Amino acid sequence: MDLGIKNKTALVLGGGGGLGSAIAASLAQEGAKVVVADLNLEAATATADKLRADGLTAVAMQWDLRALDAIDSQVAWIEANVGAVDILVNNTGGPPPTPSSGQAADLWREHFEGMVLSVIKLTDRVLPGMRERQWGRIITSTSSGVIAPIANLGISNALRMSLVGWSKTLAREVGKDGITSNIVLPGRIATARITFLDEARAKREGRSVEDVSRESTGTIPVGRYGDPKEYGDAVAFLASTRASYITGSTIRVDGGLIASI
Repeated sequence: MDLGIKNKTALVLGGGGGLGSAIAASLAQEGAKVVVADLNLEAATATADKLRADGLTAVAMQWDLRALDAIDSQVAWIEANVGAVDILVNNTGGPPPTPSSGQAADLWREHFEGMVLSVIKLTDRVLPGMRERQWGRIITSTSSGVIAPIANLGISNALRMSLVGWSKTLAREVGKDGITSNIVLPGRIATARITFLDEARAKREGRSVEDVSRESTGTIPVGRYGDPKEYGDAVAFLASTRASYITGSTIRVDGGLIASI
């Protein structure tokens, strides 16, 4: 199936991480020109180098989501050196595990700016060009916590949920311009982030990581953690011309984990 995104320019935030690098790979394999952006330039470069070694088009870029004033110049560099952004994948890191109560206002503010405000401001920066070309894809990766809040991830649950309301509202505003806006959320995908969360839970509960992982896997109907490539391929489809009638949606890639309808 031709996804129709050959030579489209895709900006993937968090592209040096497990989910981000998988998304970058899936888009590049479909012929997109991928900008791999990450706070960790070394990780972004590793992802881009691997894609280029496979004969794909990718460039690495350091991107600090907290530096809101740098967004315009960063996007301008992409436009001048790679192409106008056609596909934006908003994929941010998560805050540390915490309960929802008793957290300092500065901690909430820090992660709001890095996880929410940065996404909104970046999207606003690329939307005029998408409208002019009458084509664009805004895909925001969140967390299963927006459907079923995850214990001890109070800040993450709250802030990521705000992006769901924003994305749904945006979809209604830009649909007539040939632009789609969707949320995609992972269940338990085998990445370093999931390993970190399993380790944190094991330490908190005085259990082994293996025991926590085994218990977690037992709650997933397909009986395993997801492969990052499965997540990346789902995002690539949402970015495609084939998905032009899917917008304002929240797509779960969770192996049936989330019990709610």
